[in-house]
Amino acid sequence: MDSLFAAVNSVLSFVVPVSDFFWDFPKMFSFWRNIPLLGEFSLAVIVLVGSGIYFTTRLRGIQIRQFLPELHQLTVKSQVKTGISPLAAFFLSTAMRVGPGNIIGVTGAIAAGGPGALFWMWISAFFGMATAYTECTLAQLFKEKRGDEFVGGLPFYARRLCGDKVWVGVFLSFVYIFYAMMCLPAQGFNVVSSMGAIAGIITGETIPVQSMFYYVVSVMVIFLVTVMAFGGIRRIVSVSNKMVPVMAMIYVLTVVTLIASNTDSIPYFFHSVFVGAFSPEAVFGGAFGIVLMQGVKRGLMSNEAGQGTITMPAAAAEAKHPCEQGMVSAIGVFLDTHVICTMTGFIIIMAHRWASEPELWSSLGTYPKFLLSLGAMTPFGLNTLVMMLISLCFCLFAYTCVIGFITFSEISANRISSKKSFIYSVRLFAVFVAAFGIFCHIAGYDLSNLWAFSDLGNIIIVYCNIPMLYLGFRYVRKATEHYLHVDKNHFESECIGLETDCWKK
Repeated sequence: MDSLFAAVNSVLSFVVPVSDFFWDFPKMFSFWRNIPLLGEFSLAVIVLVGSGIYFTTRLRGIQIRQFLPELHQLTVKSQVKTGISPLAAFFLSTAMRVGPGNIIGVTGAIAAGGPGALFWMWISAFFGMATAYTECTLAQLFKEKRGDEFVGGLPFYARRLCGDKVWVGVFLSFVYIFYAMMCLPAQGFNVVSSMGAIAGIITGETIPVQSMFYYVVSVMVIFLVTVMAFGGIRRIVSVSNKMVPVMAMIYVLTVVTLIASNTDSIPYFFHSVFVGAFSPEAVFGGAFGIVLMQGVKRGLMSNEAGQGTITMPAAAAEAKHPCEQGMVSAIGVFLDTHVICTMTGFIIIMAHRWASEPELWSSLGTYPKFLLSLGAMTPFGLNTLVMMLISLCFCLFAYTCVIGFITFSEISANRISSKKSFIYSVRLFAVFVAAFGIFCHIAGYDLSNLWAFSDLGNIIIVYCNIPMLYLGFRYVRKATEHYLHVDKNHFESECIGLETDCWKK
């Protein structure tokens, strides 16, 4: 068995340099690096941030103009006959976005690029809100009705925008499913390991990974994942509606409490973020390009703006107007990055452990760095309670990511075939992959190279999705004009110059 996993890892080892190539291109060439200012940016940064700036400009800052009205609209209850409500779609997409990456990703970005990386996460997310609006409006425009549900997203609007070529939708569906399957093992084990951490806090003892407790918990997690997977989108929506507000509020309130008990460090936080954004501290060994790259790269992994994945829950909503769901998705980016990720940033930066304990800091992994910072921020006597709450949040973050990957894989699978046998096969395979990853980690096998698939999958989907947004942007602009100046409560696709399945007369 050891030789099998060694062979798997050796095959997967090529993923790391390939992922780095796509993220860093063309910065590995001296001619590019020698270009003043522009040479600091990789193509990935230019595409992501540049597209966000373009959409923000062309839509005249719609993420600002419509933020408060649409935020209010989210609080209004609505009855739906088909699909799910806009609020339910918001919670479903948030369940996927608010994951361990909000803790691990932010910690890793700050550790590699310094406090300034958080600033660039804010900037990229602000412009990413316009990108999210664009892609999710497209998802609504080109969604399709299957029974009592709506399905759609990148594979669906890409097919229509590329001349209704079937192979385009099928290819992009397979790309997403493959990416999701590579992310499931690590996220599945995150659920189990966080439950082990909670048990360890309660008992006061470290529970060995290779123990009966971990095996029993793993079986329970796999059972819960299976129940959710085979319950369909509506069951997952019902659960996410309850879990997302709870886990977000627990995390935010816990961190706000820690900030309130360390108010003397708040000025240091803002000073470090804004100064570090343009003058990275030498201790991080970074230049401006590294700081910006970390902010954009980890911001994408967290809020997924421009990636095309958040388009799937957006398409599932029964909205009054396509742009309504576009703005709901933009608000989701704000919640994920400007609220949840910022909370993690406060913990890491205010604790300042890289300076006070440099040797210990450099020797720790990403999540232990977060725990070290968390411990430094926690008032005496509250360590147990805080660790319990954060571990619970991490567990819920990871679990919602697992069911999110499975749900979005199912939606993508509908672009390939709607046959129940095929959909059930995708669900079953997803559960198997999650279980395989969990038990491999418990058995002690190192599958760390699978993490590289996440970075690689992110940027590949971005390069597939962004061109589609430019192809369909003319329809988004026409729909936006209708939304702002004609009627927010009624829409027919003929007003944008084409006929779509769910918005025709």
